[in-house]
Amino acid sequence: MSKKSIMVMCMAAALSAQAQAQTQKKAAPTKKPATVVTAPQKQGQTRLVEKVTRKSGELVIPYEKYVLPNGLTVIVHEDHSDPIVHVDVTYHVGSAREEVGKSGFAHFFEHMMFQGSDNVADEEHFKIVSQAGGTLNGTTNRDRTNYFETVPSNQLETALWLEADRMGFLLDAVTQKKFEVQRETVKNERGQNYDNRPYGLVYEKNSAALYPYGHPYSWTTIGYIEDLNRVNVNDLKNFFLRWYGPNNATLTVGGDVTPAQVVKLAEKYFGPIQRGPEVKNMKLPAPVLTQDRYISYEDNIRFPMLQMTFPTVPNYHPDEVPLDVLAEIIGGSKTSILYQNLTKAQKAVQASAGHPASELAGEFTLTVLPLPGQSLADMEKELRNALVEFEKRGVTDDDLERFKASYESGIINSLSSVAGKTSTLAAYQTFTGNPNFLTNQLKAHRAVTKADVMRVYNQYLKGKKAVVLSVVPKGKPEMVAKPDNFKVDPSGYKAPADQYAGLTYVKAKDTFDRSKVPAAGKNPVITVPPFWKQNLANGIKVIGAKNDEVPTVTLLFTLQGGHKLEAHDPSKAGIASLMASLMNEDSEKFTAEEISTKLEKLGSSISFGSGSETMTVQVQSQVKNLDATLALLEERMMHPRFSQDDFDRLKKQRLEAIKNQSTQPTVIANNVYNKTLYGEGHIQAIPVIGTSTTVESITLDDVKKFYANYFSPSVTNLVVVGDVEQNQIMPKLAFLNKWAAKPVTMPAEPKLASIDKTRIFIVDKEKAAQSEIRIGYMAMPYDATGDFYKAGLMNYVLGGAFNSRINLNLREDKGYTYGAGSYFSGTESSGPYTAYAGVRSNVSDSAVVEFMKEIKRFREEGITDEELAFMRSAIGQSDARKYETSFQKAAFLNNMLRYNLDADYVAKQNQILQTITKEEINALAKKYLPIEKMSIMLVGDKVSIKPGLEKLGYEVVELDPDGAPVLAKADVPVTPAEPKKAEPVKKGRKARAEGRVF
Repeated sequence: MSKKSIMVMCMAAALSAQAQAQTQKKAAPTKKPATVVTAPQKQGQTRLVEKVTRKSGELVIPYEKYVLPNGLTVIVHEDHSDPIVHVDVTYHVGSAREEVGKSGFAHFFEHMMFQGSDNVADEEHFKIVSQAGGTLNGTTNRDRTNYFETVPSNQLETALWLEADRMGFLLDAVTQKKFEVQRETVKNERGQNYDNRPYGLVYEKNSAALYPYGHPYSWTTIGYIEDLNRVNVNDLKNFFLRWYGPNNATLTVGGDVTPAQVVKLAEKYFGPIQRGPEVKNMKLPAPVLTQDRYISYEDNIRFPMLQMTFPTVPNYHPDEVPLDVLAEIIGGSKTSILYQNLTKAQKAVQASAGHPASELAGEFTLTVLPLPGQSLADMEKELRNALVEFEKRGVTDDDLERFKASYESGIINSLSSVAGKTSTLAAYQTFTGNPNFLTNQLKAHRAVTKADVMRVYNQYLKGKKAVVLSVVPKGKPEMVAKPDNFKVDPSGYKAPADQYAGLTYVKAKDTFDRSKVPAAGKNPVITVPPFWKQNLANGIKVIGAKNDEVPTVTLLFTLQGGHKLEAHDPSKAGIASLMASLMNEDSEKFTAEEISTKLEKLGSSISFGSGSETMTVQVQSQVKNLDATLALLEERMMHPRFSQDDFDRLKKQRLEAIKNQSTQPTVIANNVYNKTLYGEGHIQAIPVIGTSTTVESITLDDVKKFYANYFSPSVTNLVVVGDVEQNQIMPKLAFLNKWAAKPVTMPAEPKLASIDKTRIFIVDKEKAAQSEIRIGYMAMPYDATGDFYKAGLMNYVLGGAFNSRINLNLREDKGYTYGAGSYFSGTESSGPYTAYAGVRSNVSDSAVVEFMKEIKRFREEGITDEELAFMRSAIGQSDARKYETSFQKAAFLNNMLRYNLDADYVAKQNQILQTITKEEINALAKKYLPIEKMSIMLVGDKVSIKPGLEKLGYEVVELDPDGAPVLAKADVPVTPAEPKKAEPVKKGRKARAEGRVF
C-alpha cells in the first residue's frame, strides 16, 4: 500500500477520538500514550493485548486490542459522537500472495465474498446491510484485502454475523455459475478501468519492467485476462483456504460501541472458526537495475506521456519520509521544480513527482505529459535536469516547514470519520502489528531533516538507473523517448513451493443457530444538526453549524450562476471556469507560488471552481490559523491579479484539454448526452469548460469583465462549519462587508429540447473495448418534498441501489458491466432522468434491450410490497450516516440556502418516505418513465455495435464527438429487423444492497 494511501487513512483517523475519548487510566509521567499490557493468554481464552488511551493534546486513536484463541485480532475504538458503527475485516492477502499464471486471484475472490455463504443467501449480504441503512464495500490492493460496513449502531451484531459467515462458511455457496458471472464482472472492471481508459496500462507496463519476472509486484491487482480465463473454481477455493483464516485477519470495530460488547459478539460469531495455515510476512530485496530500461506502448491518447521510475524502499522504512519530501520538492506543488520548469513554462500539460510505497517496495516516479511541440526525448532531458537542479538547489527550511505542516494538517482535517479511524487502526495492525503506529509516523515526519533528504537523493536517485516508459498515440511509435531496450525475461525464474496442497475445508461447530439473522437493537435517535443564520448588508446569506470534533473550520461560498451565466453570450462559453482557474493564480500582492507557500505553512487550503450553475470558493483551516488564512482569502477573492501570462498559459492548457476529450469515452458520452437532452442553443448543451471555438474567442478583458459583472455578494451563500461559535467567526468575516454588491441578472430559461420518439444515437470510438451507454430524457427540476423527491424514492429499487433491478440484471445476472443504474438529478431550473453503464462492446445491443426491458417492466408492473418495505427501511435508517463529518454538514446547510428550504424539510421528507403508498410509487413510474420518448446514446466502436443496434427497431442516428449529426455516405433507408427479445425475468430473484462494490 502506498504511503499516500496509508496517510489518507490516517487522515480519517484520530482527532475525532481526541475530542471524544475519555482517558480510562491515569496517565503515566511520560509523553507516551498510556498502554496496558496484560498477562499471557491462557488456553482457550481471549487475551487483552493492550489498551491505548489519549492524553490531552495527543494525536492518538484510543483503542483496545484483543486476540481470540483462533488467532483473530480484534481492535475496538469507542466513539459515541454519532450513532453509527464501522466494521472492518482486513485479511493480509493481496495480489502479492499470487503466483505466476494466476494473477488477479485476490481481487477475484473479493468479488466472490459478496456472493452468499451458508447462512446468507445469494445477494442477501447487500440487501441486509442496505435495508439497515448502511453502506458497504470491499477493496483489494497489492498487500491486503478488506471488507467493511458502516451501519447504525443498533446493527452491530448483524454486521459481525455477516462478516463471520463469509469467513467461516463460504465455500459450499461458491457455485460454478456465480464464478462465471463474477469472472465476467472482473473482466468488465478491467475493461473500464484499464483497457478502455487513457493511460490505463501505465501501472501494468511499468510494474512488469521494474520488478523481476515472478516478483509479486510485477503484475497488477486486476490481473491479466489470460489468467482470468485460465482460473477455475477449485483454484479459487484453494486460495480462500490458504489465506482467509482468522489468524490472517484483523477485525476492527469503531464507533458507538463498547469493547466488552464487541469482544462478546466476536467470540460468539468468529470464535468457533478454525485457524487457517500459518501466514508469514514477506520480505524481498529491492529491484536492481543495471541500465535504464526503455519501454513503450501505444494508447488512444492525445498527449504522449513519459514516466521515469526509480526503485526505493517499502512502507515504514526510515528513508520513506525523506523520499516523500524529495518528491514534494521536485514535483509536488506550484513551488516545485517540475511545475515551474515545465507546467508554468508551458512545456507540459502536467508534470509531477511522487513516491508511492507498498509493503514490499517503493517507487519514486517522475511523470510528464508534454504539450504539442515538445518531444518525449526533450522531456526526458527536462526530468534529468530537474534532478540536477535539485542537487544544486538543495533543501530549504521552508521546504521542511511546508511539508510538515501540510502533513499534520492533512491528518487533522480528516479525523471526523469513524470509518477513517477504524481503517487506520486496521491498516497499521496488518502491516506493523501496532495499531498505534500513527504515533511513529508523526515522529518520523516531525524529525526529518535537510540532511536526510539530500542523503536519500544521493542514495536512490543520483546516478541511478530507472524504468523509462513512453506512452504514445496509436500509430505514432516514432514518438518514443528512445527505442525499447528491455523485454521481460522469464528465464531463471523458479516457481515457489506449492502452498495449496492438502488444504481441507472444515466448518466451525456452533452452540447456537447461526442461520438466524440477529435481531437489531432499538433504532438510534437521529437529529438534524443545529444551525444559525445571518445575512450581511451586501446580500451574502450566511448559515453555520458548530462541529467541535476536530479543531478546524470549513467555509464554502456558493455564487449563483457559473456556466449558466454564459447564456448571456454563448460565444464565450467556458469563461466562468477559466476565471475560476485564474483566481487560483496570482493576486495583486502575491504570486501563486507565494500564496501556495503561505497556505502550506498554515496547513490551509483555498480553491476556486465553477460548475454548471454555481461558482464556488472552498476554504479549509485549522482554528489556530484561521485569521491568517482569511487574510489570504480576502487577497485572492477581492484582489486577483488576472495577469496576461497566467491567462495565456491557462487558456492554452484549456484548449489542449478540450482537444484531449476526444480520447475519453466517458467524457464524450456525458457531453453528447447533455446535448441530446438540452438541445442545440441551450448553454447546458455546451460543456462547462467550453469548446475550442468558444475558448479561443475569450480574452483577458472578457475575464475581467465577467468577474466585475458576476462575482458578486448579491448572489452569494456562505456555509461555515467548524469549531467556532457564530459570535467568534462573524467578526473575522468583517472583510466581506467591503465586497461591493452589484446586481446580477440570470439569463432567461430557454425552452428545453423535446423528444418526439425514442432514438438510438451512436458516437464512434474506434476499436473501443467497451461502450458507454446513457438513456434518458429531461424530467423535472429539484424539489425537496415534491415529485422530484418522490421520483427518487420510486427509482431507488429500479436503478438507485446496488441491488436495483437494473444493476442486478446487467451486472449480476448477465455479467455485461462493472456497474449499471439510473437516477434523477436536478437543479432549480431542470433535471434529467438518466440510466447508465459501461458495457462490453460485444453486448451493446443486448444491454440496451435489458435496460429498456427493466424500465418498461417497472413502469407497467410497478413496485412490489417487498421492494417498498426495503426502500423505506434503507433510506430511512441511512439518516444515521448523514451528518457525521464537516463535509456532510456543510453540504446539508448549503442545500438549505441554495433551495430556500424550510428548517423542517428533512422531517417532511421522512414523513413522505414513511407514508408513500404502492399506488403513488406506481403512478410516479407511469408518469416519469416515458420509455417511448427517451434518448439512447452509445459511445463505442461503430463497426462492432451498429449492426446489432439497427435490429432493435429504433431509428439510429450517428453523431460526431461534438454531438453533431454525421452525414450518411448513401441516402439509403434502413428497414429495421425484428427487435431482439429481452431475456425472461427470473422469478424469485432477491434484492441487493446499495453501494458501489469492489
